Amino acid sequence: MESFQIPWLSVITLLPLVAAFIIPLIPDKDGKTVRLYALSVGLIDLGLMVYAFWSNYKLHTTKFQLLETYAWMPQLGLNWSLAVDGLSMPLIFLSGLVTTLAILASWKVNHKPRLYYFLILVLFSAQIGVFAAQDILLFFLMWEIELVPVYLLISIWGGEKRQYAATKFILYTALASIFILVSGLALAFYGDQFTLNITELGMKDYPLALELFAYAGFLIAFGVKLPIFPLHTWLPDAHSQASAPISMILAGVLLKMGGYALIRFNIETLPHAHIKFAPLLVILGVINIVYGALTAFAQTNLKRRLASSSISHMGFILIGIASFTDLGLNGAILQMISHGLIAAALFFLSGTTYERTHTLMMDEMGGMAKLMPKTFALFTAGSLASLALPGMSGFVGELTIFLGVATSDAYSQTFKIGVIFLTAVGLILTPIYLLSMLRQVFYGENNSKLKFEGFGLDAQPREIFITACLLIPIVGIGLYPKLITNTYDSKTIQVADKMRSALPIIVQATNTNKETMISSNSLSFWQSPGFIAPRISK
Repeated sequence: MESFQIPWLSVITLLPLVAAFIIPLIPDKDGKTVRLYALSVGLIDLGLMVYAFWSNYKLHTTKFQLLETYAWMPQLGLNWSLAVDGLSMPLIFLSGLVTTLAILASWKVNHKPRLYYFLILVLFSAQIGVFAAQDILLFFLMWEIELVPVYLLISIWGGEKRQYAATKFILYTALASIFILVSGLALAFYGDQFTLNITELGMKDYPLALELFAYAGFLIAFGVKLPIFPLHTWLPDAHSQASAPISMILAGVLLKMGGYALIRFNIETLPHAHIKFAPLLVILGVINIVYGALTAFAQTNLKRRLASSSISHMGFILIGIASFTDLGLNGAILQMISHGLIAAALFFLSGTTYERTHTLMMDEMGGMAKLMPKTFALFTAGSLASLALPGMSGFVGELTIFLGVATSDAYSQTFKIGVIFLTAVGLILTPIYLLSMLRQVFYGENNSKLKFEGFGLDAQPREIFITACLLIPIVGIGLYPKLITNTYDSKTIQVADKMRSALPIIVQATNTNKETMISSNSLSFWQSPGFIAPRISK
């Protein structure tokens, strides 16, 4: 008789959702009980993640672990199928940490608290489902479920232009999500066997035209979420109008869904199409970095500047994904985790600043370092992490991506020099706009107009604790990156090998002589549009 195995991933995924539907039954007048209940659910789920991954997850393997498959809707071929590997496990834990801290950051929410915490818990469950789903239709359902709570959380608890920002968010992301369904079903129906299992989809042998079609659809859908220029315009509006806890989740977790899905679907499932699109991803990544940095200079709103900074930092992920090296892909995942922690800290601190000043306009602030020294110290630490100060996680992630691109044999030397030069320009601009932000907010003379009640109250123990929970891993990863890279090193090597193995297959298919291997004479197809160099190595 087989021993009973606890379905850890199902429990971790469904606990917040089930707990959310209990909230209407909780007797509560002022929201205090619901607040404690939601925080308890978040802590319990985070604790279950730590225990499940610590006791059951094995490092240095590329296989899916904690695999669970249950027939859900057999008429549609839909299974409740969950699993984790080196790519998804760190991001599930990141979502658990950031969302639990966001619940704690929502301590002062007193407007419709039942609905607020209900939506937070539903969003929590959908996030985990996106990262753990092994069925493409289940992935799509979780992706869609996650959109509704974010829309409501912005439109009800946001700023003055919250309706506009929320509507723009839902229009961009919901319309783009259709491409997931179209591309996924096109792959599922191809061939003799219909399947929705993501692993089985990656094992099919697709014609190049179908791969390119599906890749383009996935790129649009995930590019909106990441976001990629020019599909990014919803992000500054959403961030500027969302409350600080929702901005923490939006920047810390939801943007990472786009990067995760690009690796899971566009690279693992469609490696041959990735060869075609990789140079475009690099170019878009460079545009993201430079454009985001330049746009940040023009922002006088504190949260809009941080949002533009996020757009810039997401460009590094695109470059790492398209580098064709273990280092580049490793750096892309590290950048996702690092930015998730850093952005969550900065958006939370912007919220604490807003609570004191009742403004997000930097030109209306000034001289706050003397009045709020603890907040100033925490904000400075977060900003230094964002500008990639050595010793912090941002530096390790960006440096790894730089090395991945520089050592890649998949691109010509000229192309690599141009990419590195333009990316370096973005790196130079980053400390300028971040330090300028600190100067405007915390240095100089105090603005005499800032005489609101509560101004001058420094960060409280709860706020210091939330920020410390984010800054400690930022420093820990910066000083010893293996704390996190050990969880996915084997996976990045496997994915990078799959990308590289696809290169000669495509080149041979484009040559009239099928026996011709890669050489300087057989690469005219690549050298112009793709900038692919003759040498392909690990």
